[in-house]
Amino acid sequence: MIRFGIIGTNWITDRLLKAAMQIEDFSLKAVYSRSSEKAEEFAAKYGVETTFTDLESMAKSDAIDAVYIASPNSLHAEQAILFMNHKKHVLCEKPLASNVKEVTEMIQAAKENRVLLMEAMKSTFLPNFKSIQENLHKIGTVRRYTASYCQYSSRYDAYRSGTVLNAFDPTFSNGSLMDIGIYALYPSIVLFGKPETIKASGLLLSSGVDGEGSILLQYKDKDAVMMYSKITDSALPSEIQGEEGTIIIDRISTIEKVEIRYRDGRLEDISKPQKEDTMYYEMKEFIDLIQNDLYESTINTYENSIKVMEVMDEARKQIGVVYPADQN
Repeated sequence: MIRFGIIGTNWITDRLLKAAMQIEDFSLKAVYSRSSEKAEEFAAKYGVETTFTDLESMAKSDAIDAVYIASPNSLHAEQAILFMNHKKHVLCEKPLASNVKEVTEMIQAAKENRVLLMEAMKSTFLPNFKSIQENLHKIGTVRRYTASYCQYSSRYDAYRSGTVLNAFDPTFSNGSLMDIGIYALYPSIVLFGKPETIKASGLLLSSGVDGEGSILLQYKDKDAVMMYSKITDSALPSEIQGEEGTIIIDRISTIEKVEIRYRDGRLEDISKPQKEDTMYYEMKEFIDLIQNDLYESTINTYENSIKVMEVMDEARKQIGVVYPADQN
C-alpha cells in the first residue's frame, strides 16, 4: 500500500483521486491547503483525517510515502524538491516545472535522494498511445505529425471582463503552451525525439501569457506542427502522416479512438479499450514503479521531461512569454 498526500484541492485533484481509488494499492492519507478550512473540507469528502497547512510539516510526516502535486506550475519545483529531500516520492502535474533549469534541479534531487519523480502527463500511458507506438510501422516512413488542442478556458470570460485569474497570470507560469500545448508537444518528443529546429508564434495577451500559439518542429526527415489555444475551441483531430498511410487520433489529450487510413483506401481501427478515468494509468505506473524499487519511469523519462521543457523554453522565448521563475 502506497500512502499518498495531495497538494492542491482543485478539479484536477478530484479527477486524479477518482481514478486512483480504482487502484488497490493506493491510499489517501493527507491533504494540504493553505487554508485549514479548505483542507478539512476536501479531506472530509474522502474520509481523510490528516490535514496540513504547512508544507514542511507534511514533508516530514511519517503518514505518507508519496505526494501528488497539483499546485500552480510556478510552485512545482520548490514543493517537489522539499518532499524529495524528505525521501518522499513525487508525482507532479504537467508541466513538471516553469523551465528547464527547475526541471534539472528536480531530477537532481530525485537522484540524490533515491526517490521517484514522475511527470503526470497522462496521455503517454494510455493504451491507445501504446497502440500508436505498436502500429506506427504500418504507415511507412513518417513525414509529418500534426496535433491540435484548442479548448476555450472557462476563466477566459473573466479575463475578457478585466479579471486576471491564475490561468492567465504569468506569476504562476501559466498560459496556453504550458497548460494546453504540452499535450500536443509531449507525444511528438516521445515518438520522434528532440527536433533539429524550433519555430514558434503565438498571441501574447496583455497579462503577459500566450492565449494561443503554434509550434513547428523540424526533424531531419519529418516535421511536426502543433496548434493550441485557451481562447478558442477546435474539433480537429490529430494525425501522423506516413508514406503508406495516416494515423488519425480523435483527441490528443485523451486518445479514445485511433484509426489508420491506408493510401489504398483501407481503414483499420487500432483503438484499444481503456478506462474512462484516463488518469488511472499514470497513477498505476507510479505505484508499480515504487513497489518495484524503480526511481524513473521508462515512459515519462527524465530525458523526455527535459526535452519537452527545452522546446517550451525556446517557444516561449520566441513568443515573448517571460515568467518571474525565469529570473531566478
